[in-house]
Formats: sequence, structure tokens, C-alpha cells
Amino acid sequence: MKNKNDENIHLQESYGIRPEAKEFPMMVVLSYVYICNAKCPNCPYNNSKIRDDYKDAVFMPEDIFKKIADECGPYHSVIRLSGGGEPMLHKNAVNDIIYAKRKGAKIGLITNGSRFSEESLTAIISEGVDAIEFSVDAGDSETYSYVRPGLDWDQLNVNVKMAVAIRNKINSETKIVTSIINQKDVDVEAASKYWEQIVDNVQIRKYLTWGYNKDESADSSPYLPPEKRVPCPWLFERLNIDSRGDITLCGEDIAFKEKFGNMLEKSIKEIWLGSEFEYFRKKHLDNKGMDIPICAQCPDWKYRSWNHNYWKLVKNADQQRMERLKG
Repeated sequence: MKNKNDENIHLQESYGIRPEAKEFPMMVVLSYVYICNAKCPNCPYNNSKIRDDYKDAVFMPEDIFKKIADECGPYHSVIRLSGGGEPMLHKNAVNDIIYAKRKGAKIGLITNGSRFSEESLTAIISEGVDAIEFSVDAGDSETYSYVRPGLDWDQLNVNVKMAVAIRNKINSETKIVTSIINQKDVDVEAASKYWEQIVDNVQIRKYLTWGYNKDESADSSPYLPPEKRVPCPWLFERLNIDSRGDITLCGEDIAFKEKFGNMLEKSIKEIWLGSEFEYFRKKHLDNKGMDIPICAQCPDWKYRSWNHNYWKLVKNADQQRMERLKG
């Protein structure tokens, strides 16, 4: 029986833009805030000066977010609230999520789970937020205290369970998952067993350095064979936007060094279908991704997967949600 580390699970016979992304990215990943209430040692923002460079744009302004939502809505693209810090520290987070949902966009929220109230959870779940992913990284209070310093284990449990209870009460289709980074000194199997009893799905994430973290991976086995330089799937399904509206090649470029323009000047679709993005995709398809400086320096390319990804996580979570409803 194959496991998720079997490279055959992560490869395809042929590569190219995802069918769902031919006109518009399937996912738009936002660096929505550049502030956090945790001091996680595995966070590249805590191990770099990137946040210092965004002191003029700590929070994504309303006009930029609404333009993103307006453009994503007709394509039902996923707006991924992630990167930079804790999204729920943004004072407009709930209203922004509601706005995007009403425009037709999907919302995938990554959160440390510390900043919710019953009111805020009820608001976004009632609106049909598609997925809430709680980054937990532990299955017990002792481990949590050193992988998530600054946060409270008991509060996390209260909020995760409250989210599930609200979802079940109003019969929402919101998927509620937890993620655990497979890092040293964390028993991922025990943590997974703990959370499996509570949420729809548990994702074990590879430890990524992002070029800033010390390598503390507890499982460095690659998804994609490094020597083959299989095309990176991110180029063919998503793009990233920071709080200034700048667009970059991929999520690995968390400092936004490689910019493709600003979405206040060009539409997401224009950039997605533009010649620059096509140039980089062709390089990857020709097995020449190493010609691109940011790709050549990427320490995490080997952990990309064409199949073991966000889409699979959400699908599995929905199946588990439905099974529990039947049970």
C-alpha cells in the first residue's frame, strides 16, 4: 500500500496549467496582515526582517481586498487568508470574509485560532466560509507551549470545538481542519490522533524553511524527486498578493522580491495570463526551472505535490464531515 511519501502519488504523466485555472488562478493567496500574536520558532516571519519592510502596510487596506474579491468572485476562486501573520488580527477580517463570500469567492482561512469569539465564528460560518484551518502543531499542552509560544492551549481547544459546534448547529458546509508541521520534538501521530476526534481532517505538513528557518524537519523525504526538477504545481494554479497589492510568482517568495505588477494597476487575470507568468511556466515545463533565480534558490521545491495538496485536504474534510453527519 502506498503512503503519502510515495513519489508516484505526487507526480503526473504530463504537466501544464490546471484545467480550472486556464482563465484565472484557482487560488489567490493573500499576505493579509504583517503582525502576529505568536512567536512560533518555525515561522519565517519571526526569523527574518520581512515584517519590518511592511511597517507602512501592516494590514491589507479595504480597497485592495475588495478588488481582489470582486475579481475572484466570478471564477469562484479561493481567497487564501494566510501569510504575514494572524489574519484575525485584522479589524476588518470578518467583514472582508463576508464581502468576498457574497461576491462568489471561496474562502480558505488559515489561523492560529486565538482570536475568535462566538460572534465572529458564527458570522463567518453562517456566511459559508469554505474552510477554516487551525494551525495547531501539537496534540498536548506541553508541546504546544514551545511550538506555539504566546498562545493558549486551552483557548485553542475551546475555539476549535466551538467552530465545530456552530457549524453542526447551523448545518453549514464549512470544513474545519487542523494542520501539524512535522518538525523535531513533535509527535505528529499522537497529535493527529488527538485532533482527528474533533475536526473533519488533520493535515501533516512538511517542515519548510522558506529560506529563513533553520531546518528542523522530522521528515525530509521529498514529494518530488529533486534531481528531476518536476514542474512546481504552484505556477499552474495560484498566485500571491501582499498587503500593498503586489503580485509575486509563488508563495515561496514571502519577501515579494519578484513582482509581476500591482493589482491596482493590472487585473489578476491580466497578470495570470501575461507573458511573464507564461515564460516562467514554460521554463518549468521544459525542465529549466533552475534558470529562474528564485526557483534555483528554492529550498522547498521538493515538498510540492501535484496531488497531495489543498484540494485533496478540503475534499477529504468534506467527506469526513458528511460521514459524521450520517453517523
